[in-house]
Amino acid sequence: MTDKAFEFEYSRVLSIAGSDSGGGAGIQADLKTFAALGCYGMTAITALTAQNTQGVRAIHGVPPAMLRDQIDAVVEDIGVDAVKIGMLHSSDIVRTVTQAIDRHRLKKVVLDPVMVATSGAVLIDNPAIAVLVSELFQRADVVTPNLDEASLLVGRPLVSEGAMEAAALELLAMGARAVLLKGGHLSGEVVSDLLVMQNGEMHWLRAPRIHSANTHGTGCTLSSAIAAHLARGSSLLEAVRAAHTFVRVALEAGANVRTGAGSGPLNHGHAPQRMWLKPLR
Repeated sequence: MTDKAFEFEYSRVLSIAGSDSGGGAGIQADLKTFAALGCYGMTAITALTAQNTQGVRAIHGVPPAMLRDQIDAVVEDIGVDAVKIGMLHSSDIVRTVTQAIDRHRLKKVVLDPVMVATSGAVLIDNPAIAVLVSELFQRADVVTPNLDEASLLVGRPLVSEGAMEAAALELLAMGARAVLLKGGHLSGEVVSDLLVMQNGEMHWLRAPRIHSANTHGTGCTLSSAIAAHLARGSSLLEAVRAAHTFVRVALEAGANVRTGAGSGPLNHGHAPQRMWLKPLR
């Protein structure tokens, strides 16, 4: 410790999510994204998974008390500027997270309602989905489901942009403050994502489809990039647009790289930024 007073602190982002042993999704993807965008990343692990690019072999849930202690430890010492929430496999885990948000008055919360892995493995039980909607939606600044997850939440398939608009408004009615509905699972050469704000204002983000086998962790990366930009002071719309660009470039940069025999990861390190410093309060 030097005698000189501290003048700065990092932009700090906490990921509350599951661990992906293959390194392509979950907290591993989140930490890579935070670092690439110049933020200091921290984690509170909700579950351990044994997985690789070909699928999930096993899931081991972390006890709620241990999750609570992880969150308390980092918030009480280091502090948190934004939060990304990913895999929450049980209702007890969901409630542990909602209590922590209230206890620490956490702000700038991005909720990625991870329900089904790219391989098709189910990552959440039905009671947890109900609690996720009733208790956590209202505490998140934005909810970022893909089409499969949104379909599960609204109870019908979503096969068009019109259906996306209706579903996003329905998710707002369920308590979400804003919804980023990812349309990558629709067919066609243009990928359309939809951000709907609390007042119903709609923003479409459209871009040519990137053909790549390496798409594992795309949703985790997008939500963690949004959280990183929120931590750096961006508005929600600015953060979503910047995160959208980050994911697209990471997809392009990793498209021709082979990692494993299945769905490989993005190239999170395509353009790393210096750590984002802000004046110490």
